Amino acid sequence: MNLSNNKFKSIAATLTLGIMGCLRFSFLNMLLAVICGFVVITLYIPGSTVSSYLTSVFGKTSHFLEIMFVILTVVFSTISAWKLGRFAQQRELKRSFFNSVQNSEEALFITDHLQNIIIDNEASRLCFQKLKPNQEVGSLNIEKLESLFDKNSKVIFTRIYENSVACRSDSGELLIKLRGRVDSYWKVTIEPIAFPTEHMLWRIENITDQRAQEIEHLIEEKYLGDLLNQLPVGFFSADGDGNLRYLNSNLRDWLGIREETNVSELPSFMDFISPDVADSDVTSMDASGMHGGLILQNADGEDFPAYLIQSQKESASGYFEYSRSIVLREPFTPLVDDGMGGALLSRLPWLFSDAPVGIVMLDIKGEVTECNRAFLKLLGLHRDGVIGRPLSERISKEDASDADAQLSKVVMGIMPATLLDVRMPAGGERELAASLYVSRITDKDNDVVGLVMHVIDTTEQKNLEVQFNQAQKMQAVGQLAGGVAHDFNNLLTAMGGFCDLLLDRHGSDDPSFSDIMQIKQNTNRAGNLVRQLLAFSRRQTLQPKVFAITDALNDLSNLLRRLIGENITLDINHGKDIDLIRTDPGQFDQVVINLAVNARDAMPGGGLIDISTERVTVETSIQRGHEVMPAGEYILIKVADTGSGIAKEDIGRIFEPFFSTKVVGEGTGLGLSTVYGIIRQSDGYIFVDSAPGNGTTFSLYLPAFSAADADYVGGGYTHEIVDDADLTGGGTILLVEDEDAVRLFGARALRNKGYRVLEANDGEHALDVINEFGDPIDLILTDVMMPGMDGHTLVRLILEELPDIKVILMSGYTEDAIPGEITEDASINFLPKPFSLQELAGKVKEVLLN
Repeated sequence: MNLSNNKFKSIAATLTLGIMGCLRFSFLNMLLAVICGFVVITLYIPGSTVSSYLTSVFGKTSHFLEIMFVILTVVFSTISAWKLGRFAQQRELKRSFFNSVQNSEEALFITDHLQNIIIDNEASRLCFQKLKPNQEVGSLNIEKLESLFDKNSKVIFTRIYENSVACRSDSGELLIKLRGRVDSYWKVTIEPIAFPTEHMLWRIENITDQRAQEIEHLIEEKYLGDLLNQLPVGFFSADGDGNLRYLNSNLRDWLGIREETNVSELPSFMDFISPDVADSDVTSMDASGMHGGLILQNADGEDFPAYLIQSQKESASGYFEYSRSIVLREPFTPLVDDGMGGALLSRLPWLFSDAPVGIVMLDIKGEVTECNRAFLKLLGLHRDGVIGRPLSERISKEDASDADAQLSKVVMGIMPATLLDVRMPAGGERELAASLYVSRITDKDNDVVGLVMHVIDTTEQKNLEVQFNQAQKMQAVGQLAGGVAHDFNNLLTAMGGFCDLLLDRHGSDDPSFSDIMQIKQNTNRAGNLVRQLLAFSRRQTLQPKVFAITDALNDLSNLLRRLIGENITLDINHGKDIDLIRTDPGQFDQVVINLAVNARDAMPGGGLIDISTERVTVETSIQRGHEVMPAGEYILIKVADTGSGIAKEDIGRIFEPFFSTKVVGEGTGLGLSTVYGIIRQSDGYIFVDSAPGNGTTFSLYLPAFSAADADYVGGGYTHEIVDDADLTGGGTILLVEDEDAVRLFGARALRNKGYRVLEANDGEHALDVINEFGDPIDLILTDVMMPGMDGHTLVRLILEELPDIKVILMSGYTEDAIPGEITEDASINFLPKPFSLQELAGKVKEVLLN
């Protein structure tokens, strides 16, 4: 049977479309090549069923079909081979490109169609880790970066993100704001990768320094523009044709020109000179022809006298480009240039005599020829003690030689100007820090005839820098000390706790009892050392009370006399109207004992320790070193000795932990750092005055409390003492502690006292335990500092679901480390580490009973 030509064409067209659609897939090409090859083979087998069927259907055209299937077999085989080769080439090219991204020094990474980062490099990881430490970049979806940017940058990032999803190129600058960090700027560029198209290449460029320079430049330009525009004199500039190019606001006001009037619309400056008076009668000019007096006329036709001081800008070839002209609205007489500016200075008192900064005129020998009142006031000296004397006498000996060398370079023309930072002795035993801006004074022949020096007092700025640097250093040391103490408290809690468990099984008649007690006593000693570290970092747990300092010192006097020995006299004197103080009484005793012991060590041959108290009123804030004590009522406690004193280079470091002037083995270096931490944590201040051979005086300022204040703040913290003989109890307790040893001790101790204890090693585990446990839980005992979810976050989540549950937070830091909204909840209690078995069981029973 034969098919018509139309049917044959229709079948051929359909096959052609199907084949073209399949050409894109190498697997289908390979399959079609196999099928066509199979058909060709069967066609050429004599007497085959397929050959017979095609001959009966197509007749003579069956030979055409044989040729067509041969061609299709060749075509599909060729395309399949080409596709596989192209795929292998693309895969190798892709691998090479990914390797180049990973090895690039630029911050690059690649995202897939889900916007997950699949390839990154060291530079990009460093960018992310600076923003989010310990961030695993490979697990990050790029959309999560949106939270890092400010409001405007989020809009730009959203646009970049949407273009990334759509595989379109884009770029933008993003501002990153993180709490407690300096703002950062990123320039982010994205572009699609040719293989495959759903991947995007991201490029990050940190342009923080560049933006900072641009911002600083804009601020400087704004400052200079405002400075020039608001000069207390008139200022203008004109080109070679006399056309005005700039006028400041002051000159516009004098000439009656509105601010909105463009400079290009104004006539030349010469048109503002009064036409009613002949030039020879109204102008006076100096020898240079650049300066002189004239009469100006404003827009209302009113004349006023003025004086013009000018300089000009010239091109490299010496042609005039524009003027720089100052207009002084004063009836100045003609200026005679004496080479030292003397006539000018006498006629411009606001520029020299009344200037707010010190100005000094020097001759080429470095002697003072003239100075203004601000310079004399700065030094606290009379004019006769400065004029005609070398400037080097006004500079400290340590800086004088360097200053002379710099001034000589300016005089010889090696440098046109210089800036010196020196110390200058002043009246009243003061020493100032000052910046000296020195430039040359030249005559009309451009020969140096002297120097002009502007003096700016930078004492306060230097003090602030020292204070800031010292505060940073002390903060860093305090954080280190506090962190070490926190970790030690965990260890000491476990050591002391297991000692208590052993003591429950080994009585005083047991041979191991004395060994266990030795471990217990040394653990307590280590706990005291940790408390000293926490005292310096101001993270110890204080129990402040309001008490009379006179009673406290009198009670302590007998102990002090035993400590200092018989060869040292102790004298305690109290002033009148001594009020109360508020601090931890035990810690206050520690402060006085440490100071007394230090005084004893400074007087090996005997001497006197004088402790005195008085009430003082500080009317204005006082700065001593890096400390600034605000105004208020204080109780001043002075501890003075007649010992060897402290060297000047050591005074600035005596409150640092582990710093000691004693020989190795005779001190930990924590005594004075502990004193400093206790006083500052009690809102007080401590200062030291000492000199070698003149003894040492420590001045302690603590806020004064009256009887009314004591009634208001109460007597301090109260703590219910649970009978040590009955520490047993009942109930279910969830113990959450990441330190295994502390958790093991706490669980065993509480189980021994009759409690049912559930354990969890972190916040997430604690939530799982609560969800899986069917019975009610009476109390949560959790550490504050834990990896992952911390203690106060865990408590906040639990209280939302179980508002009646009781909570005890424990920490090696103070209670101040817990957020205020948690500590204000009456159902939450605090247990400081290290704690003993009795303290733990007593606290748990106290909380459950209440």
